[in-house]
Amino acid sequence: MAGPENHVRIARPSRDLAAARRFYVDGLGLSVLYSAAAGGPGEHDVLMVGWPGGTWHFELTRDPAGHGGPAPTADDLFVLYLGGPVPEDLVEALLAAGGERVPSSYWDKCGVTVMDPDGYRLVLCQRTWDRSKS
Repeated sequence: MAGPENHVRIARPSRDLAAARRFYVDGLGLSVLYSAAAGGPGEHDVLMVGWPGGTWHFELTRDPAGHGGPAPTADDLFVLYLGGPVPEDLVEALLAAGGERVPSSYWDKCGVTVMDPDGYRLVLCQRTWDRSKS
């Protein structure tokens, strides 16, 4: 039975796992939970990042054959609810790690949006997630 205690894996393709690692590990501060190179036909290089002991992790895959999947859109978001002001040093670390700050008409009201090296958007939201509304 699925419930709130279940672990969640968020997965998406990446063109450059080294660049993604710099962004999410060096920039955002996540830990590498697992990493592996493709071992044979049909397999992918894998990088899993997250916070040790967390109930979710982020999996990035790269197809060695070069098939990266569909291009990201402005609606492909990874939102972190920080529950307080977005630290400017965190934004600077993400930019130094290959990110690009981008405007977002909705999210700019409550946080900062940074595009990762693959073109996907990370939103650092100063709000706290209100579980009663989910």
